[in-house]
Amino acid sequence: MHSDNNSIPVLVKRLPHFEGLELPAYATAGAAGMDVLAAEDVTLAPGGWHAVATGLALAIPPGYEIQVRPRSGLALKHGISVPNAPGTIDSDYRGELKVILINHGSEDFAIRRGDRVAQLVLAPVVQASWLKVDELDDTARGEGGFGSTGGVTALGN
Repeated sequence: MHSDNNSIPVLVKRLPHFEGLELPAYATAGAAGMDVLAAEDVTLAPGGWHAVATGLALAIPPGYEIQVRPRSGLALKHGISVPNAPGTIDSDYRGELKVILINHGSEDFAIRRGDRVAQLVLAPVVQASWLKVDELDDTARGEGGFGSTGGVTALGN
């Protein structure tokens, strides 16, 4: 396994139904996400969703996660997305990596074994700790939320 200043080794186990597929890979030198392939055939009906098998199990290093993100071309051209985007694969999960896909389009969408279905982004994780206080500091925004800083011009905000 090769490691340098720009890469973190992630252990990958190829499950039997991965046979003949390629490991996730960066499409270009500047890509942030690796394309991951489907290890099964499935058809998504409009409004339907499915956890698409990849045939891979991972050991992500502690202090990292893998984010599962939609592929922009599938989203734009067919309405196919990851409903919990970005999905998170935790460092202590050892089961099969599956990609939850949803069809927001108006037609059935066929996924074939070997199709690129999502992008995987390795990202550092910082865990929070809670500090209980009676009051919070004041800010210019205060408690304003849900569009309080502006929004869609057509809606008048």
